[in-house]
Amino acid sequence: MDSFYKAGTDRSQHLLFPPSLDEFIDEENSVRAIDDYVSILDLKKLGFKDTRQSPRSDGQKAYSPQLLLKIYIYGYLNKIRSSRMLERECKRNVEMMWLTQNLVPSYHTIADFRKDNPKALKAVFREFVLLCKKLELIGDGIKAVDGAFFKANASKNQLLMKNNLEKDLIKVDEKIDQYLATLDATDNERQPIDIGKEIPKDLKKLKAKQEKINAGLELLNRLNKKQHNYTDPDASLMKKPGHNLMAYNTQIVVDDKQKLIIATDISSKGNDNEQLHKMSRQAKATLESSSMNVVADTGYYSAKEIKKCRDEDIDVIVPEANRTRQKLSQGKFSRDHYKYDQESDCYTCPNEVIIKRTNSKQVKNGKTYFKYVSPSAICKTCPLKDQCLSKKSSYKQLYRWEHEAVIDAHKLKMETANAKELIKKRGSIVEHPFGTIKRALGWDHFLVRGKEKVSGENALIMFAYNFRRVLNILGNNGFRAMIRAT
Repeated sequence: MDSFYKAGTDRSQHLLFPPSLDEFIDEENSVRAIDDYVSILDLKKLGFKDTRQSPRSDGQKAYSPQLLLKIYIYGYLNKIRSSRMLERECKRNVEMMWLTQNLVPSYHTIADFRKDNPKALKAVFREFVLLCKKLELIGDGIKAVDGAFFKANASKNQLLMKNNLEKDLIKVDEKIDQYLATLDATDNERQPIDIGKEIPKDLKKLKAKQEKINAGLELLNRLNKKQHNYTDPDASLMKKPGHNLMAYNTQIVVDDKQKLIIATDISSKGNDNEQLHKMSRQAKATLESSSMNVVADTGYYSAKEIKKCRDEDIDVIVPEANRTRQKLSQGKFSRDHYKYDQESDCYTCPNEVIIKRTNSKQVKNGKTYFKYVSPSAICKTCPLKDQCLSKKSSYKQLYRWEHEAVIDAHKLKMETANAKELIKKRGSIVEHPFGTIKRALGWDHFLVRGKEKVSGENALIMFAYNFRRVLNILGNNGFRAMIRAT
């Protein structure tokens, strides 16, 4: 019966001419592209630490940075990030054996390379973006920015939160007061001694808990933080629908032409409203562009960020959140009902009453506001008073940011058909990379700790996405040919 099926090679058969490693790797294999790309990089110029500066205790020569970078690129392209698993692949994976030329660094050496070179890994990401630009894979069209929470290598059990600690301290203090009151009562009433023995035990536990809470609050006050994680102090508790997680907010800017990531960074804040200018500026600097068009969702809307972008010739399309719905549902006028006249520098209310600017100013969150006040005598008898003022107010007051003209122009731009079309298009541009990274590559968490190291691993993840994307677009041989030509 076995004669009907193909037979394999006899494992005990000696080969006169054993095959070389190169024969096992076909021309279309991605490891050849990895090898070719790393070979053109100047790792010293990119900032990689010389591995010879950390001599081995056993006297052997060090492994080159080129070798370790190849291992990581292969690993991140093939869903392998653990340094122990990468060491194992070097021993059994034919592709990895070809790439490393049968060298097998220990998992300690592999892990230290990623840990010690965060800035250099970010430089590799930027270098590849510039290569993509040179290969005309990055266009001059719209760029889209977005963020996603990637789980940090930290436990919520090691988290201190100021609000929670303050609430716990109140509860513990109350229980301690109750026990002390109980002790006084038992002393006065001369209760049996066995009851008196149990109360001090509980009191001792409460005192210990009180000291622990106070130590946590003291640490937060000293660090000037509202939360602190002992495992990774730079990670933050971030809220998602249905659950909270210790995470970093990963930011990316994506080019419209081929969905390539042109800028990336991480933030410890769980919102995006301070990220627009930073990310747009990074993308502009990386591509060395004189101007740039960027689209983002409502979470990025910030008057200060829009002003910063405009000052640096970055045109942004960002919709403003609807904050007037509640007022309108209560039958009140929203801010949009008060029309501003630039020439006279005053507002007109819905009843055509002029609201003039005063000499008063207000500084809030680093922004200077001018105050505008309506005549109280007119407001008292106004038929629209209930829709305009609160019950305790006798006149209308409005505050206008000193650069409000920028926001007025932005609002007019957002009403155009082009802006509305770009908002619809944004998701198809920027959601593609995050979907691929989290689902196809499986990277939705970080292995290292600390913001600096995490930023390096984040750059490696985004580089792996770009590298894979370029191979899919150009093909393995096409990419290698272009590298040689470049």
